[in-house]
Parts: sequence; structure tokens; C-alpha cells
Amino acid sequence: MAEEVLRVEHISKHFGGVIALDDVSLSIYKGETCCLVGENGSGKSTMIKIISGVYTPDEGDIYINGHHYKKLTPIEAIREGIQVIYQDFSLFPNLTVAENIAINEQLAAGKKLVNWKEIYSIAQDGLRKVNVSLPLDAIVGTLSTADRQLIAIIKAILAEARIIIMDEPTTALTRKEIDALFRVIHDLKEQGISTLFVSHKLNEVVEIADRTVIFRNGKKVMDQDAKGLDIKTMEFYMTGREIDTTQVVLPETEKVQTPLLKVEKLSLRGIFADVSFELMPKEILGITGLLGSGRTELALSLFGELPADEGKIFIEGKEVKIRQIGDALKNGIAYVPDDRVNQGLFLPQSIGNNLLATIIDHLASSLSFVNAKQAQQTVSRWIKQLEIKTPSSELPVESLSGGNQQRVVLAKWLASQPKILILNGPTVGVDVGSKAEIHQLIREIAAQGIGILLISDDLPELLQTCHRILLMRNGRIVEEFQRTDLSEEQLNTALIAETI
Repeated sequence: MAEEVLRVEHISKHFGGVIALDDVSLSIYKGETCCLVGENGSGKSTMIKIISGVYTPDEGDIYINGHHYKKLTPIEAIREGIQVIYQDFSLFPNLTVAENIAINEQLAAGKKLVNWKEIYSIAQDGLRKVNVSLPLDAIVGTLSTADRQLIAIIKAILAEARIIIMDEPTTALTRKEIDALFRVIHDLKEQGISTLFVSHKLNEVVEIADRTVIFRNGKKVMDQDAKGLDIKTMEFYMTGREIDTTQVVLPETEKVQTPLLKVEKLSLRGIFADVSFELMPKEILGITGLLGSGRTELALSLFGELPADEGKIFIEGKEVKIRQIGDALKNGIAYVPDDRVNQGLFLPQSIGNNLLATIIDHLASSLSFVNAKQAQQTVSRWIKQLEIKTPSSELPVESLSGGNQQRVVLAKWLASQPKILILNGPTVGVDVGSKAEIHQLIREIAAQGIGILLISDDLPELLQTCHRILLMRNGRIVEEFQRTDLSEEQLNTALIAETI
């Protein structure tokens, strides 16, 4: 029988009238990779914060390494070997790799003078523990997401972690970087360190999990050995319904002589070059490529944030100059960024204010007064049309789930009546149920005549939503695929070809 490192029994947690966790029991064993999955609002984050001592449960017991706690503090959790790696990694971006790795140990020892030899020795020891190599003098803020994540893992190991909790650890990683992370997790397992892996990406859960735990609406609905557990089963337990993606029907593209959007030899020095393609009305055109391929910069160029140096852009046959965002908006181009939290929404502001952000000038009179009745009617219409789940448009948008926040971003731009909608990672950080609904929403938007550019490295997403898929590599479009004769395996092979 494997050694039990952590056990929580009959945990319940309420926030006002909302039940976040309802009588949940869970165990984690030495050296196992336990994957915790569930839709947004299922209770995953609340459980992480209870295990790490941030929240105190209303009811229940916590046992760590045989010690019993009714109320666990963050310091006690750390002393028991629990380390949480959040998505921001909690690093110092202005310090070097060595300084970030060694700082906790130096502070704990009360060191007042810097011993550089000792700092580099600590850092080198940490790198050896995960079998990776990083430049110790590099400033952390200049490193990739994957490298910063490795530094956070090293810090956790040097803090004598027995359980490392990884919250959505692969959100911004390429496939190659994900493989490297999984090798590190396997090495942790060999050292007897347990991993609680929290993710929306079920294909990765299938790949990495020893055991899978599923939460739904604050309850634990599955806890079993991961061997033989398939994605369809997990989707059912997460959502309580079957999610059918086998019979996806895309809208018929309009057969017109003049494309909605035509790009000719668009170039941005050092980023992308000679990019040419066409987009038809009602078409969903996918653009994919590894991080650094130029796919996001191409989107920002079309939106006027990173104007191209060379090339031509035509909208409905007319050449347009896009030198700033205002030019893109004037020509009917809207852009939904992949980072909705920092770039797509005003989080403290109300849902209604966010929905009106792109059209507030149109609602204002000549005296700059906004017609309150018309504004509310507009907000209500978009909440209904995009099925945004909220009891009131006056609530702050940060109160919504990830899926509903994404709907607000979409509604905000659809309200501006665009001809072309650029979607960059439209379901990043969104749970499986909301993801399927957003995909259907994208198909419905296209059916209204809007041309959609969908930028993503989520291969199932591309195959379930796009008519055609363009592959970018080193700043150039290198292949074009028709969705009807393309498998996920073929697309993945083409995507990673440059790394093999």
C-alpha cells in the first residue's frame, strides 16, 4: 500500500450563500501524479487554497504526514512540504536565475552578506535535482514561460517539498516544453515527490496522471486510477452531459469573387515575412504554429498594434492602410486577445460597462450624454444573445467564470459590428463544457457573414471550428490544410516538424 502523504476528510467551504466545496474527501500518495480536473467553479481552486492553508474549511479535517489539522496556516503547510506553483510563478523578474533559486534559503538562514559562491552552488544543486540546464546569470524576466516554471519547481524542491501543486501549468507552453515538463514530473515521482496537477487539458491528463479526481459543483464525482480512463468519460463526469464533437457542421462559406480580406506579402522586419492569404465571408480560417512562429504578431499587425513594414491589405477588394488600431476598427476588424484578463476586460468594472466599451461613442449624444435606456437595452440584448450567465449586468466582470468572461469579450467586439473577427486563443483557460459552447458560438458568428481568423495551437479546436488551417513556421506560412481531409495526428506532425 502506497504511503499516504495528505488526506482531507469531509471538507466543506461556503462563501456567503455559495457552496464552493460540499463534503469532499481526498488523498494524495507518495510519488504519485494526481490530476484534479473540473469546470470553472467546480471547487478546484478552493481545495488548493485549503490544502495550502490560504482558506480555512468550514467543516472537515486535514491530515498531512500523519499530523492532524482543523485549521492549517500557510506557514504550517510549507513546513509540511506543500508547495503551490501558481501561473505567475511568484518569481522576481529583475533578479537572476541563481538569485531566484537561492533567495528563500538565504532569507531563511538570516544571511546579511551575499556569498556569491554559495548562491551559485545552491542554484547548481537545484538544477541537478531536475536534470536541466539554465544560465545562472540570466535575468528571469527575459526567460521563456517554460524556463520560469522550471525555476519555480526547483525552488519548491529546495524547500523540501513533498507535494507540489501545479495550477494550469501548461497554459502558455509549446508541445516541446510540455514534454520537458512531463519529464520533470516523472523525475519528481522517482524522488518520491507527489504532484497535484490541476488542468483543463484532458489530453494531458490522460498522458500524465496516475490517478484522476474530478470535481463538479463543489462535489467529488470521480476518484480512480487513470489507467484506461478516456477523455469522453472525463467530460461526462465534469459536465454531467455528453459533449458531442463528432458531428460538427461548419457554416457554408460564401462563394464570392472578392474575398472579405486579402493579404499580400505582408512583412514585419524580424518577425514575419511574405505572408499572403484570403478570407471569405462566413469562413473560419485557422492559423497555427509554435510559439515564436509569428502567428500572434501577424494578428496584431492586422489589428494595427504592430503595423507591417511591407505588403498590402485589402478589405472587400479595397486596399486599406492599417497603421494603428483606429484604422483597423474603422475598417471593421476586431481582435479578441488570448489574455482576456489583462488585455480583454476591465475586471473591476461591471459586465455592462465592459459590453459597451467599444460602442460607447455611438450611444452618446452630441452633448456626450449616454442614453441610459438604450445602453441597458444593448447590454441586455448581448447578454441574452451570447447566453452570458449572470444574475445582473451590474456585477463586476471578474465575478464571472472564465467561459462567461470570454463571452463578454466576444460580445464587446460583436457589438461593434465587425466584418472580420480575429480570435487569438479563444478558449485558453476555459473548461471543457464552456469550450464546446464557445466553439458553437464561433460557428454561429461566422454563419452571420463575419469572416473569422482563429489563431490557436489547440489542434482539436482548429479541427472542430475551421474550414482551412494555415501553418506558420519562422514567420512564414509554410502549409495550408483543408479541414475535411486532415487528422489531428497529421496536423501535429506538421506542427512539430521543425523541432524534430
